[in-house]
Amino acid sequence: MMDSITSLPFVWAFLILFVIVMLRSNGTYWAGRGLAAGGRKTKLQRHLNSPAVLRAEKLIARWGAPAVSVSFLTIGIQTAVNLSAGLGRMPLRRYIPATVVGSIAWACIYATIGLAAFDAALAAAAGSPLALIILIVTVGAVVLGVHLFRVSRTRKLDANAMEDCPVMGMESSNSTAKA
Repeated sequence: MMDSITSLPFVWAFLILFVIVMLRSNGTYWAGRGLAAGGRKTKLQRHLNSPAVLRAEKLIARWGAPAVSVSFLTIGIQTAVNLSAGLGRMPLRRYIPATVVGSIAWACIYATIGLAAFDAALAAAAGSPLALIILIVTVGAVVLGVHLFRVSRTRKLDANAMEDCPVMGMESSNSTAKA
């Protein structure tokens, strides 16, 4: 069946594959949500509402979106990640964009080069020193970008907190009045 889809023009192959992976990933997510909801109506409720599980749900809600997106580029863990997102009750406002990004990447890979060519490209990159350097620089740039974003966000939050603080707010308004 996959050969017949990939033999279509790119736009049609991409759209069909995108719909397939969106249906599959969202079905898995909702299965996880159903299991979590059902478990909360059984004796598992005390475990599912424990502080550790609630902390894990907060972590999934906040940081799970990148894991969902990246899981579409892997083999074997995509279903587990989508199920975990559902079990962890990841908010839809984070899950849907993450799964759309991952589904676009997955559909592009399968509609163009396919899985065998993708694996061959990864193997070739692993054997090439230049490709390895490019990969390391790219990963480093992404990590640096995420770090700088988090630092700037923390500073922004700290600045907003100071404005709301009666003591620090007075100092900051006095210092700006002098300047």
